[in-house]
Amino acid sequence: MPTLGNPKNTIGIIQKYNFMFQKKFGQNFLIDTHVLDKIIRAAEVTKEDCVLEIGPGIGTMTQYLAENAGHVVAVEIDENLIPILQETLADYDNVTVLQADILHVDIGALAREYGGGRPLKVVANLPYYITTPIIMSLLEGKAPVDNITVMVQKEVADRMQTGPGSKDYGALSLAVQYYAEPYIVANVPPNCFLPRPAVGSAVIRLKKWPRPAVEVQNPELMFKLIRASFNQRRKTLLNGLGNAAELPFSKEEIALAIAECGLEPSVRGETLTLKEFAALADVLAGHEEAS
Repeated sequence: MPTLGNPKNTIGIIQKYNFMFQKKFGQNFLIDTHVLDKIIRAAEVTKEDCVLEIGPGIGTMTQYLAENAGHVVAVEIDENLIPILQETLADYDNVTVLQADILHVDIGALAREYGGGRPLKVVANLPYYITTPIIMSLLEGKAPVDNITVMVQKEVADRMQTGPGSKDYGALSLAVQYYAEPYIVANVPPNCFLPRPAVGSAVIRLKKWPRPAVEVQNPELMFKLIRASFNQRRKTLLNGLGNAAELPFSKEEIALAIAECGLEPSVRGETLTLKEFAALADVLAGHEEAS
């Protein structure tokens, strides 16, 4: 089977099967071999690894992964792509294709069955409409994952990697950085895809921390504080948290906690680091226990 990184071969297989791109699945197939090489290198795929690929499409990246990995489990939601994958991956005996929605797949079971229980490396060209739920389910889940190397919308990659004070900094930045170290590998223009998306893309690598980046007594409370503080970006942290219905604290308690953390009363949520949010959550958790 000819390699699909070549646009001519990609067009040929699409025409052969009269494949119709499904907007609901956000399908844009990669047609640039340089980008494919960068993804493989960034994920540090070796013959020792079991790789989970999400959304293999017609198998373009799957072929590259199969050449480099011990085993590849490719999970594809679109049943119309399964016959194409059976053809494009016929030469590889180390690939398993599953037709399923990744959000309903037991990734731990895949690691046990195909990876001998070792942490999986995840590689994906993610549909933009569902990027965040997929990444967060991989980071928050109990399944063993070593790193996640994904193609996402450029602005989403920027939000994952950025720090306090930036306009892109928000709840997603903090959630990702709590679980993993983000690194943008490459920016990818629209002409590297078929069909061309309307926006630029980026490959980002998320290397999971052995344990979360900060210690916090109650992570759930910390993320409630983070969401509340970014829901009303223009407000001070005190007003943002004081107006949040999901938080059980009075404005006085919040003001005291902010002061106890050594922060100014007028501080805004978007200037706080992950460590500062953790400290604030610990202080408020102490107030909750005392009351």
